[in-house]
Amino acid sequence: MSLTLRTISREQHLAYIQTLPAASHMQVPAWADVKAEWRAESLGWFDDRTGEMVGAGLVLYRQLPKIKRYLAYLPEGPVINWFSPHLEEWLQPMLAHLKQQGAFSVKMGPPVVIRRWEAASIKKGIQDPDVKRLRDVEADFIEPRAFEVADRLRRMGWQQGEDGGAGFGDVQPRYVFQVPLANRSLEDVHKGFNQLWRRNIKKAEKAGVEVVQGGYQDLEEWQRLYEVTAERDRFRPRPLSYFQRMWTTLNNEDPNRMRLYFARHEGENVAAATMLVVGGHVWYSYGASANHKREVRPSNAMQWRMLRDAYALGATVYDLRGISDSLDESDHLFGLIQFKVGTGGQAAEYLGEWDFPLNKLLHKALDIYMSRR
Repeated sequence: MSLTLRTISREQHLAYIQTLPAASHMQVPAWADVKAEWRAESLGWFDDRTGEMVGAGLVLYRQLPKIKRYLAYLPEGPVINWFSPHLEEWLQPMLAHLKQQGAFSVKMGPPVVIRRWEAASIKKGIQDPDVKRLRDVEADFIEPRAFEVADRLRRMGWQQGEDGGAGFGDVQPRYVFQVPLANRSLEDVHKGFNQLWRRNIKKAEKAGVEVVQGGYQDLEEWQRLYEVTAERDRFRPRPLSYFQRMWTTLNNEDPNRMRLYFARHEGENVAAATMLVVGGHVWYSYGASANHKREVRPSNAMQWRMLRDAYALGATVYDLRGISDSLDESDHLFGLIQFKVGTGGQAAEYLGEWDFPLNKLLHKALDIYMSRR
């Protein structure tokens, strides 16, 4: 297939995304408005024979201080045929175009899964004292084509990012936890939960926890709970304006793109979460909870409601986003994987992020700058 790459309008970009079964929420045109501090461009790949669009990418450009050169970033993208035997025919024109736009380095995150582990296998790994990381556990599913993709990228000069696999910080998570919903009944999904999860859902019901959906006007209340969580878990919270922008821009693009949920007990909001929807892929994106009333299990009740809503939307996967690959109980991120494994889903390992230095000197300078931050 011979391909042409060119800048496309947001309308063309969105129309293409809408024809797909799913795509990352970071590859929809409205994500450009969420990341307002970056300049953005939509790219389209066209089949020369038919003239039809066969791929798309959202590029975010971040300018280097003081000079007109940019880092070009395609988070969890581009949306192309990653398993094409002629992958260079997709990526070379993209690199040439980005170089023309003043990019000195390109970072992308191929949405390609390498391995999957079932909850039962992870549980066994946690119980085995010799197992310290997810990688030490034999995978239940391996995608051989993913290794070919990695080989092709290396041959083209792409370098695998140094995220160390922990998957937190500015880079996108390499390991995520997902509950598959395709060809399963809700009863199946509920049965897949571990005993503790099922017990906690019941406990919340008995205690009278109710889960409700919120709107734009409830984002201030969301922010309050989120900042309580940030203080407790020691991370820097995003400002309220970020969530307001996210809500407005994403829901303007598609009224069902972003949702907000609250778990209430005796009229008080004790947990909250945001949910994102693109086609058949639904993400639990941000979560928050109060420091008290944990015993009524609001988070379990809320996840179960969000899962049921995702199912009702026809989702094929409910994605709980990032986990650390550490199975060591003394690791501060261990609680996160333990909570998510309880849903009976699968851990998935993506190919991670890859860099292409178009200007080696500037790329190196950026590396040094980032490592000092």
